[in-house]
Amino acid sequence: MKKNVLLILLSTVLTFSAAGCSGASNESSSNGKQNGDQTLKFISEDTADESDASVVMGLTEEKTDVNIELETVLQTNLMQKIQLLTASNDLPELFKFESNQLGDMIDNDQVLDLEKTFKELGLYDKLNPGAVDLLKSLSGDRGLYALPVELNIEGFWYNKKLFEENNLEVPKTWDEMMAVSEKFMEKGIQPFAVAGKEKFPITRLINGYVIRYYGADAMKQVRDGELSITDKGFVEAAKIVQDMNLKGYFGQGVNTIDYDTASNTFLQGKAAMYYMGSWALNEFNDENINKIGKDQIGFFNIPLVEGGKGTINDYSMNAGLTLSFSKEKYNEQVGEWMKEVFSNYGEKAISERGLISGFKVENMPENVSPLTQMTLEKIESVENTALWFEGYFDPKTKTVAEDGAQNLLNEGITPEDYVSNLEKSLRNSK
Repeated sequence: MKKNVLLILLSTVLTFSAAGCSGASNESSSNGKQNGDQTLKFISEDTADESDASVVMGLTEEKTDVNIELETVLQTNLMQKIQLLTASNDLPELFKFESNQLGDMIDNDQVLDLEKTFKELGLYDKLNPGAVDLLKSLSGDRGLYALPVELNIEGFWYNKKLFEENNLEVPKTWDEMMAVSEKFMEKGIQPFAVAGKEKFPITRLINGYVIRYYGADAMKQVRDGELSITDKGFVEAAKIVQDMNLKGYFGQGVNTIDYDTASNTFLQGKAAMYYMGSWALNEFNDENINKIGKDQIGFFNIPLVEGGKGTINDYSMNAGLTLSFSKEKYNEQVGEWMKEVFSNYGEKAISERGLISGFKVENMPENVSPLTQMTLEKIESVENTALWFEGYFDPKTKTVAEDGAQNLLNEGITPEDYVSNLEKSLRNSK
């Protein structure tokens, strides 16, 4: 996605945030309205009052007579849950999933073609073209089978007060970031909050180094056979992230730290930096959670690697966990429900949750927080976008990458072993 596409995002006044990667802390079920004549089953990693699920539930309550039965599943269990339902041909009417893992469902005609459906319902122009292009790419160019209820930009959020009190500048290179981390360690301040239990935050750090070493299209080059994942830059990336943990930069027991704990560690001022996507604005904008204050949170893009091909205006972006629908269970009433909910989704998400999505916002609300506005302004400088580390991986290789990342931090495997295992899995998937 080049800069001209991202300018389309801005010209349509798009709004961004997420959870793609936030995790619910337990599994539960909750019911919406009970006076409608249709009940839709919704499986999500969010509860009814969290993130995009709350927007869908709220609009359903306000605009329709449909009942929503929401089942909340831990994000770490979500893919397995949906895969089991897929195998038994019992997908719910709507469900959250990873858009790059929908291929088999699409090929087996189990999920709804949303480009066709949204055009029939008169909703297609509500979607941002850049978000649509991203999701089509993630489907393997099969088409649009997921909705961008989130659209996220990633990077390092930092505690301005801690940087100022310790006379530290925002790092522009990876070496500078390591030097800053050493200074914080000397002061008894944990440099980074990392949710190692969720696994993806570790591979995000590896990917950050990789895309600065090889450029924003590094993982595409791996997919296309132009790079080997055992090449020097990948080994260096695994090594430096392993070393960051060994030096104590991630605190104690990183692989036991879940999303909420890592977020709270940062928002209570106990860690100086936090790599995460803009879905975290949901917590940042919540005064009950954010104890350091919204005005004390800054943002910097992934620092440069000396001699690397990546530029500071290349950003990692994604659509988080996307929303898909069962083709078998789609009917006219579901279509009417879609019209009411998704014609209003963009405005509702930004005004009530501060969420940035892939839906156009025609009337920007006045209550947009400075943090959300800052995130939007960052987009203006984006030249190229990079997918996350596992963006092109098949499910088995994704597991190898994420489980291996935890083993890497524990020194259960070497950096060379890590990339070698990935290479073997990629080779076997072809």
